[in-house]
Amino acid sequence: MTDTKISHPHDHFMKELLSHPETAGTLLRERLPQAVVEFLSTKPPELVPDSFVDKALRGYLSDRLFKVETINGKTAFLYVLIEHKSTPDRKVGWQLLRYLVEILKQWEKQHSDWDRLPAIVPFVFYHGLDEWKIPAEFLHLVDVEESWGPYLLNFRFSVLDLGRVPDRALSTDRRLHARLLAMKYATRKAQQMAIRELLIEALRNAPEDLRPIVQYLIYVYCYDEQTLRRIIREVRPEEEEIMMSQFAQDIRQKALQEGIQQGIQQGIQQGVQQGIQKGLLEGEVKLLLRILPRRFGPLPAEVSERIYQADPNTIETWADRALDAESLEDVFSE
Repeated sequence: MTDTKISHPHDHFMKELLSHPETAGTLLRERLPQAVVEFLSTKPPELVPDSFVDKALRGYLSDRLFKVETINGKTAFLYVLIEHKSTPDRKVGWQLLRYLVEILKQWEKQHSDWDRLPAIVPFVFYHGLDEWKIPAEFLHLVDVEESWGPYLLNFRFSVLDLGRVPDRALSTDRRLHARLLAMKYATRKAQQMAIRELLIEALRNAPEDLRPIVQYLIYVYCYDEQTLRRIIREVRPEEEEIMMSQFAQDIRQKALQEGIQQGIQQGIQQGVQQGIQKGLLEGEVKLLLRILPRRFGPLPAEVSERIYQADPNTIETWADRALDAESLEDVFSE
Protein backbone atom coordinates (compact mmCIF):
# COMPACT_ATOMS: atom_id res chain seq x y z
CA MET A 1 0.00 0.00 0.00
CA THR A 2 1.40 3.41 -0.96
CA ASP A 3 1.74 6.39 1.36
CA THR A 4 -1.12 8.11 -0.44
CA LYS A 5 -3.45 5.22 0.31
CA ILE A 6 -2.36 5.19 3.93
CA SER A 7 -2.82 8.94 4.37
CA HIS A 8 -6.17 9.11 2.58
CA PRO A 9 -7.90 5.70 2.83
CA HIS A 10 -11.37 7.25 2.37
CA ASP A 11 -10.27 9.04 -0.77
CA HIS A 12 -8.74 5.93 -2.28
CA PHE A 13 -11.65 3.66 -1.33
CA MET A 14 -14.34 5.99 -2.68
CA LYS A 15 -12.51 6.80 -5.88
CA GLU A 16 -11.94 3.12 -6.55
CA LEU A 17 -15.63 2.48 -5.93
CA LEU A 18 -16.73 5.17 -8.40
CA SER A 19 -14.21 4.08 -11.02
CA HIS A 20 -16.59 1.28 -12.04
CA PRO A 21 -19.23 2.78 -14.39
CA GLU A 22 -21.96 0.31 -13.43
CA THR A 23 -21.44 0.83 -9.69
CA ALA A 24 -21.27 4.60 -10.08
CA GLY A 25 -24.40 4.52 -12.22
CA THR A 26 -26.28 2.57 -9.56
CA LEU A 27 -25.27 4.97 -6.79
CA LEU A 28 -26.23 8.04 -8.82
CA ARG A 29 -29.57 6.58 -9.92
CA GLU A 30 -30.44 5.62 -6.35
CA ARG A 31 -29.46 8.93 -4.78
CA LEU A 32 -29.93 11.73 -7.30
CA PRO A 33 -33.31 13.52 -7.45
CA GLN A 34 -35.93 11.67 -9.48
CA ALA A 35 -36.33 14.73 -11.69
CA VAL A 36 -32.73 14.17 -12.83
CA VAL A 37 -32.75 10.37 -12.96
CA GLU A 38 -35.84 10.08 -15.15
CA PHE A 39 -34.03 11.88 -18.00
CA LEU A 40 -30.85 9.77 -17.87
CA SER A 41 -30.37 7.23 -20.64
CA THR A 42 -29.67 3.58 -19.82
CA LYS A 43 -26.02 3.95 -20.78
CA PRO A 44 -23.56 3.76 -17.84
CA PRO A 45 -21.93 7.09 -16.94
CA GLU A 46 -18.53 7.72 -18.48
CA LEU A 47 -15.80 8.64 -15.99
CA VAL A 48 -13.90 11.83 -16.84
CA PRO A 49 -10.34 11.26 -15.48
CA ASP A 50 -9.85 14.64 -13.80
CA SER A 51 -9.98 16.06 -10.28
CA PHE A 52 -10.91 19.66 -9.63
CA VAL A 53 -10.33 19.76 -5.87
CA ASP A 54 -7.51 22.04 -4.70
CA LYS A 55 -4.38 20.12 -3.70
CA ALA A 56 -4.50 21.63 -0.22
CA LEU A 57 -7.99 20.18 0.35
CA ARG A 58 -7.48 16.69 -1.02
CA GLY A 59 -7.09 15.25 2.46
CA TYR A 60 -10.71 16.27 3.15
CA LEU A 61 -12.38 16.32 -0.26
CA SER A 62 -12.26 14.12 -3.33
CA ASP A 63 -14.35 14.16 -6.48
CA ARG A 64 -15.51 12.29 -9.54
CA LEU A 65 -16.90 13.73 -12.77
CA PHE A 66 -19.12 11.68 -15.07
CA LYS A 67 -20.36 12.40 -18.56
CA VAL A 68 -23.86 11.10 -19.22
CA GLU A 69 -26.38 11.09 -22.01
CA THR A 70 -30.03 12.06 -21.55
CA ILE A 71 -32.98 10.27 -23.12
CA ASN A 72 -33.18 13.23 -25.51
CA GLY A 73 -29.63 12.68 -26.75
CA LYS A 74 -28.10 15.61 -24.87
CA THR A 75 -24.72 15.47 -23.15
CA ALA A 76 -24.61 16.38 -19.47
CA PHE A 77 -22.28 15.95 -16.51
CA LEU A 78 -22.77 14.62 -13.00
CA TYR A 79 -20.23 15.99 -10.52
CA VAL A 80 -19.73 14.11 -7.24
CA LEU A 81 -17.92 15.94 -4.42
CA ILE A 82 -17.01 13.57 -1.59
CA GLU A 83 -16.76 15.14 1.87
CA HIS A 84 -14.46 13.19 4.22
CA LYS A 85 -14.61 15.49 7.24
CA SER A 86 -16.41 14.31 10.37
CA THR A 87 -18.28 17.64 10.44
CA PRO A 88 -20.04 19.10 7.38
CA ASP A 89 -18.31 22.01 5.69
CA ARG A 90 -20.79 24.89 5.61
CA LYS A 91 -18.86 26.43 2.69
CA VAL A 92 -19.30 23.40 0.44
CA GLY A 93 -21.49 25.48 -1.89
CA TRP A 94 -18.52 27.76 -2.54
CA GLN A 95 -16.30 24.77 -3.28
CA LEU A 96 -18.88 23.43 -5.71
CA LEU A 97 -19.19 26.75 -7.51
CA ARG A 98 -15.44 26.96 -8.06
CA TYR A 99 -15.18 23.40 -9.33
CA LEU A 100 -18.22 23.71 -11.61
CA VAL A 101 -16.65 26.78 -13.20
CA GLU A 102 -13.40 24.87 -13.73
CA ILE A 103 -15.30 22.03 -15.39
CA LEU A 104 -17.01 24.46 -17.76
CA LYS A 105 -13.74 26.23 -18.53
CA GLN A 106 -12.14 22.91 -19.43
CA TRP A 107 -15.15 21.96 -21.57
CA GLU A 108 -15.11 25.34 -23.33
CA LYS A 109 -11.50 24.83 -24.42
CA GLN A 110 -12.60 21.71 -26.28
CA HIS A 111 -15.78 23.28 -27.68
CA SER A 112 -14.83 26.84 -28.58
CA ASP A 113 -17.71 27.11 -31.08
CA TRP A 114 -20.40 26.27 -28.52
CA ASP A 115 -23.89 27.69 -28.59
CA ARG A 116 -25.15 26.33 -25.27
CA LEU A 117 -23.31 25.05 -22.22
CA PRO A 118 -23.79 21.49 -20.93
CA ALA A 119 -25.75 20.87 -17.76
CA ILE A 120 -23.75 19.90 -14.67
CA VAL A 121 -25.64 18.35 -11.77
CA PRO A 122 -23.69 18.62 -8.45
CA PHE A 123 -23.99 15.88 -5.86
CA VAL A 124 -22.37 15.82 -2.39
CA PHE A 125 -21.48 12.47 -0.82
CA TYR A 126 -20.92 12.81 2.95
CA HIS A 127 -20.08 10.05 5.45
CA GLY A 128 -19.02 12.11 8.48
CA LEU A 129 -20.11 11.65 12.08
CA ASP A 130 -22.22 14.80 12.53
CA GLU A 131 -25.58 15.14 10.81
CA TRP A 132 -25.68 17.29 7.68
CA LYS A 133 -27.88 20.30 8.47
CA ILE A 134 -26.48 22.82 5.98
CA PRO A 135 -28.92 24.20 3.39
CA ALA A 136 -28.25 22.50 0.05
CA GLU A 137 -28.02 25.61 -2.07
CA PHE A 138 -25.35 28.15 -2.89
CA LEU A 139 -27.31 31.33 -2.07
CA HIS A 140 -27.43 30.58 1.64
CA LEU A 141 -23.75 31.63 1.75
CA VAL A 142 -24.48 35.06 0.27
CA ASP A 143 -25.17 38.01 2.60
CA VAL A 144 -27.88 39.78 0.63
CA GLU A 145 -31.29 41.41 0.78
CA GLU A 146 -34.01 38.79 0.44
CA SER A 147 -35.68 40.56 -2.48
CA TRP A 148 -32.44 40.34 -4.50
CA GLY A 149 -32.59 36.55 -4.67
CA PRO A 150 -34.09 36.25 -8.19
CA TYR A 151 -31.27 38.36 -9.63
CA LEU A 152 -28.36 36.48 -8.08
CA LEU A 153 -26.48 33.35 -9.02
CA ASN A 154 -27.82 30.30 -7.23
CA PHE A 155 -27.94 26.53 -7.61
CA ARG A 156 -29.08 23.60 -5.50
CA PHE A 157 -27.19 20.39 -4.91
CA SER A 158 -28.20 16.95 -3.67
CA VAL A 159 -26.62 15.59 -0.49
CA LEU A 160 -26.27 11.96 0.52
CA ASP A 161 -25.67 11.93 4.28
CA LEU A 162 -24.67 8.28 4.64
CA GLY A 163 -25.11 8.29 8.41
CA ARG A 164 -28.83 9.09 8.11
CA VAL A 165 -29.57 6.17 5.78
CA PRO A 166 -30.74 2.94 7.52
CA ASP A 167 -28.23 0.11 7.13
CA ARG A 168 -30.60 -2.09 5.13
CA ALA A 169 -31.50 0.78 2.79
CA LEU A 170 -27.98 1.80 1.78
CA SER A 171 -28.34 0.25 -1.66
CA THR A 172 -30.25 -2.42 -3.54
CA ASP A 173 -27.00 -3.43 -5.23
CA ARG A 174 -25.21 -6.07 -3.12
CA ARG A 175 -21.68 -4.83 -3.89
CA LEU A 176 -22.52 -1.18 -3.42
CA HIS A 177 -24.35 -2.01 -0.18
CA ALA A 178 -21.25 -3.69 1.31
CA ARG A 179 -19.00 -0.76 0.44
CA LEU A 180 -21.40 1.91 1.65
CA LEU A 181 -21.87 0.02 4.93
CA ALA A 182 -18.10 0.00 5.48
CA MET A 183 -17.92 3.74 4.72
CA LYS A 184 -20.89 4.61 6.93
CA TYR A 185 -19.21 3.32 10.07
CA ALA A 186 -15.67 4.40 9.21
CA THR A 187 -16.18 7.60 11.23
CA ARG A 188 -18.30 5.93 13.93
CA LYS A 189 -15.65 4.19 16.05
CA ALA A 190 -18.01 3.50 18.95
CA GLN A 191 -20.31 1.38 16.75
CA GLN A 192 -17.75 -0.53 14.72
CA MET A 193 -17.62 -3.60 16.94
CA ALA A 194 -21.41 -3.76 17.09
CA ILE A 195 -21.84 -3.98 13.31
CA ARG A 196 -19.34 -6.80 12.72
CA GLU A 197 -22.04 -9.36 12.02
CA LEU A 198 -23.88 -7.01 9.69
CA LEU A 199 -20.63 -6.36 7.83
CA ILE A 200 -19.92 -10.09 7.54
CA GLU A 201 -23.43 -10.65 6.16
CA ALA A 202 -22.92 -7.90 3.57
CA LEU A 203 -19.56 -9.34 2.55
CA ARG A 204 -21.00 -12.83 2.16
CA ASN A 205 -23.32 -11.32 -0.44
CA ALA A 206 -20.38 -9.60 -2.17
CA PRO A 207 -17.34 -11.85 -1.57
CA GLU A 208 -15.54 -10.46 -4.64
CA ASP A 209 -15.15 -7.17 -2.74
CA LEU A 210 -13.72 -8.77 0.40
CA ARG A 211 -10.12 -7.80 -0.34
CA PRO A 212 -10.56 -4.01 -0.91
CA ILE A 213 -13.03 -3.73 1.96
CA VAL A 214 -10.74 -5.54 4.43
CA GLN A 215 -7.88 -3.32 3.33
CA TYR A 216 -10.11 -0.31 4.06
CA LEU A 217 -11.08 -1.73 7.46
CA ILE A 218 -7.43 -2.08 8.43
CA TYR A 219 -6.86 1.64 8.24
CA VAL A 220 -10.17 3.16 9.35
CA TYR A 221 -11.65 0.65 11.80
CA CYS A 222 -10.62 -0.24 15.34
CA TYR A 223 -10.54 -3.95 14.49
CA ASP A 224 -7.58 -5.96 15.72
CA GLU A 225 -5.92 -8.79 13.82
CA GLN A 226 -8.20 -11.47 15.30
CA THR A 227 -11.33 -9.58 14.25
CA LEU A 228 -10.02 -9.16 10.73
CA ARG A 229 -9.17 -12.86 10.60
CA ARG A 230 -12.70 -13.79 11.65
CA ILE A 231 -14.26 -11.58 8.97
CA ILE A 232 -12.14 -13.20 6.26
CA ARG A 233 -12.80 -16.69 7.67
CA GLU A 234 -16.58 -16.15 7.69
CA VAL A 235 -16.60 -14.93 4.08
CA ARG A 236 -13.79 -16.82 2.34
CA PRO A 237 -12.13 -19.24 4.77
CA GLU A 238 -9.88 -20.67 2.07
CA GLU A 239 -8.19 -17.25 1.71
CA GLU A 240 -7.67 -16.47 5.40
CA GLU A 241 -3.95 -17.24 5.61
CA ILE A 242 -3.14 -15.80 2.18
CA MET A 243 -4.94 -12.52 2.82
CA MET A 244 -3.60 -12.11 6.35
CA SER A 245 -0.10 -12.71 5.02
CA GLN A 246 -0.63 -10.12 2.29
CA PHE A 247 -2.08 -7.60 4.74
CA ALA A 248 0.54 -8.22 7.44
CA GLN A 249 2.61 -5.20 6.39
CA ASP A 250 -0.45 -2.93 6.38
CA ILE A 251 -1.46 -4.15 9.84
CA ARG A 252 2.06 -3.59 11.21
CA GLN A 253 2.26 -0.16 9.61
CA LYS A 254 -1.07 0.85 11.11
CA ALA A 255 0.04 -0.39 14.55
CA LEU A 256 3.27 1.58 14.15
CA GLN A 257 1.41 4.74 13.21
CA GLU A 258 -0.99 4.35 16.13
CA GLY A 259 1.96 3.74 18.46
CA ILE A 260 3.72 6.85 17.20
CA GLN A 261 0.56 8.90 17.53
CA GLN A 262 -0.05 7.60 21.04
CA GLY A 263 3.53 8.40 21.97
CA ILE A 264 3.16 11.93 20.61
CA GLN A 265 -0.05 12.45 22.58
CA GLN A 266 1.55 11.14 25.77
CA GLY A 267 4.55 13.35 25.18
CA ILE A 268 2.33 16.37 24.72
CA GLN A 269 0.37 15.57 27.87
CA GLN A 270 3.55 15.05 29.88
CA GLY A 271 5.00 18.24 28.47
CA VAL A 272 1.88 20.20 29.37
CA GLN A 273 1.83 18.75 32.86
CA GLN A 274 5.50 19.50 33.35
CA GLY A 275 4.96 23.01 32.04
CA ILE A 276 2.11 23.55 34.50
CA GLN A 277 4.18 22.26 37.41
CA LYS A 278 7.13 24.40 36.39
CA GLY A 279 4.91 27.46 36.11
CA LEU A 280 3.39 26.86 39.54
CA LEU A 281 6.83 26.36 41.08
CA GLU A 282 8.18 29.54 39.52
CA GLY A 283 5.16 31.44 40.79
CA GLU A 284 5.64 30.15 44.35
CA VAL A 285 9.37 30.95 44.27
CA LYS A 286 8.67 34.53 43.18
CA LEU A 287 6.01 34.90 45.85
CA LEU A 288 8.37 33.60 48.56
CA LEU A 289 11.13 35.95 47.43
CA ARG A 290 8.72 38.88 47.75
CA ILE A 291 7.31 37.95 51.16
CA LEU A 292 10.55 37.18 52.98
CA PRO A 293 12.35 40.52 52.40
CA ARG A 294 9.25 42.43 53.47
CA ARG A 295 9.11 40.53 56.75
CA PHE A 296 12.76 39.97 57.57
CA GLY A 297 14.75 42.44 55.49
CA PRO A 298 17.21 41.78 52.61
CA LEU A 299 17.91 38.10 52.05
CA PRO A 300 21.44 36.69 52.19
CA ALA A 301 22.61 35.34 48.83
CA GLU A 302 22.80 31.78 50.16
CA VAL A 303 19.11 31.94 51.19
CA SER A 304 18.01 33.06 47.73
CA GLU A 305 20.13 30.29 46.18
CA ARG A 306 18.61 27.74 48.53
CA ILE A 307 15.11 28.81 47.48
CA TYR A 308 15.91 28.52 43.75
CA GLN A 309 17.25 24.99 44.22
CA ALA A 310 14.40 23.65 46.38
CA ASP A 311 11.75 21.17 45.19
CA PRO A 312 8.05 22.13 44.94
CA ASN A 313 7.00 20.51 48.23
CA THR A 314 9.72 22.30 50.18
CA ILE A 315 8.85 25.65 48.57
CA GLU A 316 5.22 25.13 49.59
CA THR A 317 6.25 24.39 53.18
CA TRP A 318 8.43 27.50 53.37
CA ALA A 319 5.69 29.67 51.88
CA ASP A 320 3.25 28.50 54.58
CA ARG A 321 5.80 29.23 57.33
CA ALA A 322 6.68 32.65 55.93
CA LEU A 323 3.27 34.00 56.91
CA ASP A 324 3.64 33.27 60.66
CA ALA A 325 7.36 32.71 61.37
CA GLU A 326 8.99 35.08 63.87
CA SER A 327 12.41 34.89 62.20
CA LEU A 328 14.08 33.87 58.95
CA GLU A 329 15.56 30.86 60.72
CA ASP A 330 12.06 29.63 61.67
CA VAL A 331 11.09 29.58 57.97
CA PHE A 332 13.96 27.28 56.99
CA SER A 333 14.17 25.15 60.14
CA GLU A 334 14.27 21.38 59.52
